[in-house]
Amino acid sequence: MARRTNEETLRRLEGLAAKGGFDKVRAALGRRNPVVAEFGFSAETIREALDTPLPALEASGAMPLPVLEAIVRVSGRPPLVVRNGIVEGKTTLGNEFPAGTDAKIAAVEKFLPSVGRIEFVNHDMAWGGTGWVVGEDGPGHLLVATNRHVAAIVARRTFRGDGVFMFNPYNNQRYGAAIDFGEEAEMEPDPAKLFALDRFSYLADDISADIAIGRIPRPAGAAGIGILDLAEADGGDGEIVGVVGYPASDPYRNDPDDMERYFRGLYDVKRFSPGYLKLAPGDGAAVLGHDCTTLGGNSGSPVISLETGRVVGLHFAGKYGVGNSAVRISTLKTVLAGLGGAVSGAALPAAGGGEEARDRTHAPDFFAGRGGYDPDFLGDARVPLPTVPAALDLARPADATATRPHELRYEHFGVLFSARNKGPVVAAHNLDASRYRPLKRANSTWFHDLRIPREIQLDREDYADAAIDRGHMVRRAETNWGDSDAEARRADLDSFHYTNASPQHAGLNRNDEMWLGLEDYILTSAVTHGFCANVFSGPVYADDDPQFGTSGAPLPLSFWKVVSMLAADDAGGRRLHATAYVLSQGQLIQRLLSGQRVVEAAEGFVFGAYRTFQVRVRDLETMTGYGFGPLAAADPLDRVEEREARGLGAKPVVLVDRFSAVVL
Repeated sequence: MARRTNEETLRRLEGLAAKGGFDKVRAALGRRNPVVAEFGFSAETIREALDTPLPALEASGAMPLPVLEAIVRVSGRPPLVVRNGIVEGKTTLGNEFPAGTDAKIAAVEKFLPSVGRIEFVNHDMAWGGTGWVVGEDGPGHLLVATNRHVAAIVARRTFRGDGVFMFNPYNNQRYGAAIDFGEEAEMEPDPAKLFALDRFSYLADDISADIAIGRIPRPAGAAGIGILDLAEADGGDGEIVGVVGYPASDPYRNDPDDMERYFRGLYDVKRFSPGYLKLAPGDGAAVLGHDCTTLGGNSGSPVISLETGRVVGLHFAGKYGVGNSAVRISTLKTVLAGLGGAVSGAALPAAGGGEEARDRTHAPDFFAGRGGYDPDFLGDARVPLPTVPAALDLARPADATATRPHELRYEHFGVLFSARNKGPVVAAHNLDASRYRPLKRANSTWFHDLRIPREIQLDREDYADAAIDRGHMVRRAETNWGDSDAEARRADLDSFHYTNASPQHAGLNRNDEMWLGLEDYILTSAVTHGFCANVFSGPVYADDDPQFGTSGAPLPLSFWKVVSMLAADDAGGRRLHATAYVLSQGQLIQRLLSGQRVVEAAEGFVFGAYRTFQVRVRDLETMTGYGFGPLAAADPLDRVEEREARGLGAKPVVLVDRFSAVVL
């Protein structure tokens, strides 16, 4: 592999030499280019390497070929260090750039204090890119431009087109971001130059230009921080430009050995990289090219024209030694126009995608004929709805019956809904996989069920925080069965009521394959009988749940599920079979184990991302305060002999990291 890499480097060096690259290095040495000096080799050693035939240089090992390649490239497109707001080495560029380029660089140095490093809060990554002041949002705030892929590390786009900070899946703390306008080479951090981003006013979707617009308080007394001038028109081919940003080690897109030698450890600090715009003849594409030296941390950098002294692009991608891409200034200005000249403070419109459909309502008569959950669905065993504590204050629907005083009855499922918590307590559905009818998701509208008061139901505005998902308690795919497509579609539509949704951290709702696949696995197991099952599910409400925004509802941190069906017994008949599961980051499970004096609870129990655990039904009853009737006695995890045979010992919990771990 190393030999192949050297051969590729050798071919690139031969090409650079043929284009006069070696002569440019000799000239740079004569000008004492400070970036060349960062490599740590004396001028004499570099000259000797340039005068040595390349195959002989490779064999001698006097200077590794990648280092020489980096020196050749840096001589033509040096990433100049910014120190005390001044670009060092701008007078040593040589004939790569026309006379007077140093003066043009000096003319745009006034913008350098307004370019900063995008830093993260409560995230493993300390920082992720570059940002710069692009406009203002009223008298109290400035707008900062960066890339979508930088902002998306800590934030998610909402249906409005703005972005909100997500939660760290390991500690439930909300992420944050800030911009540090300092971070120059060998300079001490200056807290006066660090400003928190209170929001992302705009966060592009994945099929739009790579743009994000954040907002910071207007600096008070921070000298030099102001709005960069934007070009009137897009830049032209061959226009001299400079990229201001924070190059960083980027092993995914660039060779790490080359980069380490290239920047000599001076990653993460502000640099000014001159170069030229590159446009293909007749190119009408939206992407702007340039040949300035960049690395990963340059994402979000301004591309400044040295001809006009104005920004012509927003850098978003590049590859060391090959080329770079930027968003045209006309595209960025179109996005900014959504703020009414960048002063209104209103959220920017969605770009490249339509708004989610608005909430609607269904009157009580819409649900006429809905059977709800069927406790006799399995035939040989009756499974009633769980009982729940009175403190949850179950809502009473307008079509309540004497035998079902609190059940909201839908097609193939029913919901017990808490007026106190404004969310479902138990969602219960019948599943008949033998009559499954695959349906494409055609609905994006969520509905309020007016059989109960509208004011105790959440709505779209409550879910505006993109770090929180509307988690279906009854999954739409599991209701799509019946004797006709119409029956399946009716059930599918019923699943899109707010009464069937609970707020969930996005990482929980989207990333747990085990949790979402449990029913399918159990139905296809040789242990169970047939393709029919009952599934109960819901949030685990706890006294210490955080509040869900300003909705007055709690934000559950764990969820539970119980699956019941029939299984063959030893006599050749059929018996009830039930298993229980919890989706949690671990705190709920640790409390369970601690209460049962299981030593693992205090010996390095790991809290982390959301994981699926199988628990005993009777332990779930303890966690929730619910009563699951006959299901606790039908739980295989509660059979001592089976537990011992499987080597489970006394611990009544199974981490479901693979489906085969489930005890059936």
